[in-house]
Amino acid sequence: MPAINVTVVYSAKPRHLIRKEVQLEAGSTVEQALLASGLVAQCPDLASAHAGVGVWGKKMLLSHVVRDLDRVEVYRALTVDPKVARRERFAGQGAKKAAGLFAKRRLGAKAGY
Repeated sequence: MPAINVTVVYSAKPRHLIRKEVQLEAGSTVEQALLASGLVAQCPDLASAHAGVGVWGKKMLLSHVVRDLDRVEVYRALTVDPKVARRERFAGQGAKKAAGLFAKRRLGAKAGY
């Protein structure tokens, strides 16, 4: 069987990327790519992570068959809820300050509109 090249990437923490290039047989799965990369042995927290995996930014199952030059991404769990983070950013900007969404409001308009 012909060999395919797959890149496996994982970011254990912000601005820290682990990237492994692996060569697999055609018809290999995402799970086989992970095992071949050695990331599970290198990052023990990866085995307990339930965030998922994907190929080129699309979430996939471990049984998905990878193709040549695919990029397998291992996702980590979110530490902050995106809705909460947005609310905190908005509160920091403030509706009454001339910042963010309200930098160009009409003269005499109510705050927040």
